[in-house]
Amino acid sequence: MKNKTDKAMSSFDQFMQDPKQKEKFDKDYSKFLVKEFLLEAMNENHISVRKLAEESGVSTSIIQNIRSEKAVNITFSTLNSLMAALGYRVKIEKIEKTKIKEKRQKV
Repeated sequence: MKNKTDKAMSSFDQFMQDPKQKEKFDKDYSKFLVKEFLLEAMNENHISVRKLAEESGVSTSIIQNIRSEKAVNITFSTLNSLMAALGYRVKIEKIEKTKIKEKRQKV
């Protein structure tokens, strides 16, 4: 008999147990977060795509692609220009060594 503290693993938790699925999820989720952050920051600043393009030096088509998650590879320069124009700074943060080692072992 199961203990009340022993809960069945959710389908999401099961999905995330697979390293390949987790890596794909993390990659797709990062794109989603960039899109959502951009949309929210544009909304907060009451700025249109055209005005953001003007202020950041990034083309309107690239901004639209990010907003619709069509952009696959956004350069650091593009992201940095967009965020600076919206009043944000991109921060690079060191991750735990264990996560780096896990990733290297998969390769």
